[in-house]
Amino acid sequence: MNRRLAYAVLPAAAVVLVDQLSKQIIAATVQPYAERIAVIPGFFDIVHVHNTGAAFSFLAQGSGWQRWFFVAASVLAIIILAGMIARTALGQKLTLLTLGLILGGAAGNLVDRLFIGHVIDFIDVYVGSYHWPAFNVADSAISVGVFGLLLLIITGKERRFAPPETGPNLRKERNQ
Repeated sequence: MNRRLAYAVLPAAAVVLVDQLSKQIIAATVQPYAERIAVIPGFFDIVHVHNTGAAFSFLAQGSGWQRWFFVAASVLAIIILAGMIARTALGQKLTLLTLGLILGGAAGNLVDRLFIGHVIDFIDVYVGSYHWPAFNVADSAISVGVFGLLLLIITGKERRFAPPETGPNLRKERNQ
């Protein structure tokens, strides 16, 4: 099995699957904007909100144009991530995994924007009256992926993206 598939594409597909299933469950069982299910009282609730914007509801108050703007931005991000995955050395498992998480999150939210016109958010984390904006599995995967990728870059644990190697090292990578 191609390592890019194993370390990047399969995690991305898993994120999309879990994200879409969780959103379908929420849409079928929790009334939008009307219901709040306490999971950890005073800290974590399940809600059902529609986000027509981006992170932190950025541009959510637009007149509808933002849907197609964020669709285009997501498609561009997916293309860039696919290129980064293709250029990442096969042995860089953690880099491929973090890129796969980001790719899956972008694709999960893209599905919502394309088919229902907004993103379903349902995880509400808060302390007292201080709430983090509601988010979903795709958002979580993007956050974990970006944080992990930054850690890898800062610590230098894995090289950043480079053109594919040539020569003897390439043959060694292909055989792994």
